Amino acid sequence: MKNNALYKTLGAIAIFISISSCSKDFLETEPVGKVAIDAFYNTDADALKGLIATYDILQWANARDWSSVYLVKTFPSDESTTGGSSVGDQPPLQELDIFTYGSGNSAIRAVFQSYYYGIYRANLIINRVKPETEARKQIIAEAQCLRGYFYAELVSMFGNVPLILTELTPSEYSQPNSTKVALYAQIEADLKAAIAVLPVKSAQAAEDKFRVSKGTAQSILGKVYLYQEKWKDAADNFDLVIASNEYQLSPDYSTLFKSSQEFGVESIFEVSYLNDQKVDWGTMQWGGNRAMEHSITWQLTGPRGDYFNGGTSGMVGGWGFNYPSASSYQIYVANNDIVRRAATVWSQADLVAKGGSWTGGPSVWGYNGYFRVKYGTFVAETGSPVGELNYGTNLRLLRYADVLLMDAEAYYRLGGAANEAKARAEIKKVRLRAGLLEITASGTALFNAIVAERQMELAFEGVRFLDLVRWGMAPQVLGSKGFVTGKNELYPIPLDEMTNNSKIVQNPGGY
Repeated sequence: MKNNALYKTLGAIAIFISISSCSKDFLETEPVGKVAIDAFYNTDADALKGLIATYDILQWANARDWSSVYLVKTFPSDESTTGGSSVGDQPPLQELDIFTYGSGNSAIRAVFQSYYYGIYRANLIINRVKPETEARKQIIAEAQCLRGYFYAELVSMFGNVPLILTELTPSEYSQPNSTKVALYAQIEADLKAAIAVLPVKSAQAAEDKFRVSKGTAQSILGKVYLYQEKWKDAADNFDLVIASNEYQLSPDYSTLFKSSQEFGVESIFEVSYLNDQKVDWGTMQWGGNRAMEHSITWQLTGPRGDYFNGGTSGMVGGWGFNYPSASSYQIYVANNDIVRRAATVWSQADLVAKGGSWTGGPSVWGYNGYFRVKYGTFVAETGSPVGELNYGTNLRLLRYADVLLMDAEAYYRLGGAANEAKARAEIKKVRLRAGLLEITASGTALFNAIVAERQMELAFEGVRFLDLVRWGMAPQVLGSKGFVTGKNELYPIPLDEMTNNSKIVQNPGGY
């Protein structure tokens, strides 16, 4: 269910929280017709507006024209090629595909900037809202969870980023790199504080399902522990999520990424978009607008409409980015995974079987013979008057299947027969939904099974590249694409930050 009240409010509330530590312009301009920050955050209603403005960053960050977080995390993986009309179509995205990006890459800059906007807005709530009512206590906890999430994303992508917990004056803009130890300590503290206050998912009203719950914070904390290789802590947190019985696997994988299952039984954390804003070419919000209520990313990443006919499938053409690789299709074939393959990636033969066609042949830039179905350009997901500008498909940031597989990995890492049995039990749940037999592997073969299972279950969800990096498999899997050990494990600190922040140090290999 979409929370329409939320989005009707977003345009109004954005004006309240317009100052950002990322931009001096806001601080140097007197805001006309806006509420001063010192006069805000004093009521439950004001605090809620500030919180929704923080959630709004999640929308914007993942629907920023050609610079969404989703794309920046997807293109360096082996799941797809960038596509587009040619090598000159959106060079920042093309650079991500072949690891030629530098600190001047605008898509990487957008990720860094977006998350710090989110941190700034979360800081305002945490520092200014007084926990005088139960509503405000929960709002502060949600802001802590969101800040923990933003920093967890930054540290996994950029490493030792600055740790900013207060509002900065212009003279304080230059901030040094923090350490991973300090960053993770703060992330853990934020998430633990949130867990103690947040309600469980079943206690949320229908219109509040977009808001983080106790299970959201526990799942993010488990993932943070996993990335630090704190296997026991990770398993403990994932087990709490599983034992809560607040979540389950949706029985129908084929509709899991459609509007009908948004905020469903498998949803732990997702970004909501609307398709009823009636956007057209004259009202489309481009560039730096931080009120993206619809997602242009799905239109951008649909198969190029000049050549694509979806036949009876309901799928229509897009702008030709994010074509699946051959390996993204073959992993399903090799594992006889028909269910997830049909809902994730089609071959040209699959398309023809649905009455469709591809007239571009193999010479279309980036095309590998396959079409992405997960988050696909289905006409039923669009609105009017211009369907391609009104995609409302939500982005699933974290879902129950991911938690089960991360739990399996944590138990495998703990070692021992009992822990490996627990790992197999969690994998079994995911495989049964896909119509596959349980696995009996142990040792290294069990780890390889976890790797394959995550590749099949979570394809095109923005997790594959970071998985390969943390497993130490990126040089082996991505070396042919241009991945360089000691350089590409982290994205470079953006050039703007290097220029304006006199205390920050560039990542190894960044330039």
